[in-house]
Amino acid sequence: MPYYLTRFSYTPETWARLIKKPEDRRKAAQEYVESVGGTMHGFWYAFGDQDAITLWEAPDNVSMAAVAVAISAGGALSQFETTVLLTVEETLSALDRARAIRYRAPGS
Repeated sequence: MPYYLTRFSYTPETWARLIKKPEDRRKAAQEYVESVGGTMHGFWYAFGDQDAITLWEAPDNVSMAAVAVAISAGGALSQFETTVLLTVEETLSALDRARAIRYRAPGS
């Protein structure tokens, strides 16, 4: 199954609600991805441009997109980005296939 790295930020209103009533959001995140047959491998809060990072595994891009859309539609986040991760083996396979592609630079 493919791996996905998500980075997201809460809205100021969400942070205010969490201050009033602190809640461990890992269980909710785990339930979202498990609902499409996936697994959550980690959930971390962070300093910087994003408030949190998660590492998920899902059956396919459509399944992970469904999770991302459902979470984003909830209104608690100001930003949600997903990166599809490739294993080293997948990258080696892509490099092997790239040899067969005859790339031509623009204007050449």
